[in-house]
Amino acid sequence: MFRPRIIPVLLLKGRGLVKSLGFRDHNYIGDPINAVRIFNELKADELVFLDIEASRKGRLVSLEFVRKVGEEASMPFSVGGGIRSIDDIKAIIQAGAEKVVINSYAASHPPFIKMAADAFGSSTIVVCIDVKKKLFRGQRACFLNGTKATEFAPLEFAQLMERNGAGELIIQSIDRDGRMNGYDIDLVRSISTSVNVPVVALGGAGKMDDLVEAYRVGGANGLAAGSMFVYKDKRRGVLINYPEKNELTFD
Repeated sequence: MFRPRIIPVLLLKGRGLVKSLGFRDHNYIGDPINAVRIFNELKADELVFLDIEASRKGRLVSLEFVRKVGEEASMPFSVGGGIRSIDDIKAIIQAGAEKVVINSYAASHPPFIKMAADAFGSSTIVVCIDVKKKLFRGQRACFLNGTKATEFAPLEFAQLMERNGAGELIIQSIDRDGRMNGYDIDLVRSISTSVNVPVVALGGAGKMDDLVEAYRVGGANGLAAGSMFVYKDKRRGVLINYPEKNELTFD
């Protein structure tokens, strides 16, 4: 039976693991390496780590941290944060990551994705498209933690990234981030039905049914979440968790 990938997304701020609400109001969760150990025990499919300060501060995600994750993780993992060069990607992959996640530099320098895909292969390059509704302009692809908007509508940007060689797209709703009220299914479906690369839904998941809906209705190949996997429930008591294999039925 086919089961889409279920992917915890872990946000890094300084040396800590945090969770945001609408890309703001960051709540400290704990030690990220300890979270990796717990997800090992829970047999997570894969993990995504995003350093949310790296691009704004003009630095790369800590390679020491990536190496520590590589030493601990028993599952594949992807890393994003401050990537702006081919050498940055090479360093992250050599440190142990399977894939890199690029957001800000993909938005400000779209041709870089083609350079990266040519150098490392599309399967290594993931573009995270942060989407926010802008007054009078509709939804726009954003970057730098949602503080800057591009002129691209989400679908337009997704198709450009696919043409440039991205092997996977993470579609993240800023407006739903941390709300735990469900994904933006219309957004996910509009992109999953219009590109030929895997699409990962992110932003808003709060219960198992949200994951199933993103797959069945949204057409997502991967189901990612942050709050759902670090909080016990909407009251936001910290509890690292992950569904049992038999808890979800996707067929």
